[in-house]
Amino acid sequence: MADLQEASVTLPSDPASVSAARKFVTDILSEWGLPVDDEAGDTVRLIVSELTTNAVQHTFGQSPTFTVDLRLERDEELVIGVTDSHPRWPQRLPAAVRQDNGRGMIIIRSLTAECGGRLSVTPTAEGGKTVWIALPWTAPVPG
Repeated sequence: MADLQEASVTLPSDPASVSAARKFVTDILSEWGLPVDDEAGDTVRLIVSELTTNAVQHTFGQSPTFTVDLRLERDEELVIGVTDSHPRWPQRLPAAVRQDNGRGMIIIRSLTAECGGRLSVTPTAEGGKTVWIALPWTAPVPG
């Protein structure tokens, strides 16, 4: 396998794009050798689902699109990035706050930590941000 594989898709900031982003990720991971029904694939899809939902819901119409980037480095690390053009960074809610939404980043942080990964947020040159998730990758053994 190549030392670096990359894939990217830009979608409209519309609720229907969340499922399109999940399908894109599923298709790419499958191309890269991860079985679609694998637990790691489910985790990645859930992370992407939460990140893209945030990009649609919390940009308040100020980001007409969002981009999902996937990068597989040396069969050792899978990097997921979701970029939007809204300047507001994800907010960490206190655990005591009770509400029907706003738990996406808690889910993302928990899943990332559970997998031994890391989360970071970086600004874009255009004034938006990218939320990055880096997860250890174990390439499947051909069988």
